[in-house]
Amino acid sequence: MSNLLRALLLSVALLTPGVSFSANLPSILLANVYRNQADVAQYLVSEKLDGVRAIWDGQTLRFRSGKEIHAPRWFVEGLPKQSLDGELWLGRGSFERLSGIVRRELSDDAEWRQVRYMVFELPGAAGTFRERAGQIKQVVRQANVPWLQEIQQFPAVDRNSLQKQLNEIVKAGGEGLMLHRADATYETGRSDTLLKMKPFDDAEAVVVGYLPGKGKYLGKMGALRVRSPEGREFALGTGFTDDQRKNPPQIGATVTYRYRDVTKNGLPRFASFLRIHNEY
Repeated sequence: MSNLLRALLLSVALLTPGVSFSANLPSILLANVYRNQADVAQYLVSEKLDGVRAIWDGQTLRFRSGKEIHAPRWFVEGLPKQSLDGELWLGRGSFERLSGIVRRELSDDAEWRQVRYMVFELPGAAGTFRERAGQIKQVVRQANVPWLQEIQQFPAVDRNSLQKQLNEIVKAGGEGLMLHRADATYETGRSDTLLKMKPFDDAEAVVVGYLPGKGKYLGKMGALRVRSPEGREFALGTGFTDDQRKNPPQIGATVTYRYRDVTKNGLPRFASFLRIHNEY
């Protein structure tokens, strides 16, 4: 099955009542965007990793789509026999290389030795998130394998200190921050229990056409014409490499773009191509 067909099937499954794309589709907590809507003193904060979300059910490692991740046997055999939620991660600025490693059906041991499973949640576990964060440390310590690590959590004092921490993370090459309400019991779905804080927002759109390049881009793609899930169309003209302008994403592909804010008509300001979006 092609990535495009898989994405279309997943979209239908999510929009059609009673239809499931996969019997193994994990039910997980998804973040809202932080827009000063919460008392940050009630939250624990961690770095937002630019990795691949991975859910371990005690037996199988899966993408958030439910598709199995073909990790080496030694990698999964080192994980505990309990549910974990986290990110597969290589390090800051390494998403594209990581994506290539974890999507292969035939895993490469040498490449996977560089991958870490950074855990931030224990699905279904009792207690508050603060208590579960403490349990994660114990789980990682007991597993005692170098590729299983916990994501460090620290308290958010106030908005000013949070902004300072964000600036430091971004300056060091990080993507942003995640805020998880410390007193929250485990839940799934999209909720203000989990918030993401970044200098830019990102979203997905489907490629519907191309605009020709001019000047130094003559004979290449100048911009992508894309359509948002709400049906709004706009052009993405920045953020591409020369190779991507020669070989742009296909019509029908879903791409991720970055933007500053939105206009009164709901269109993104300063939108810039980030990557082709993979429905893992």
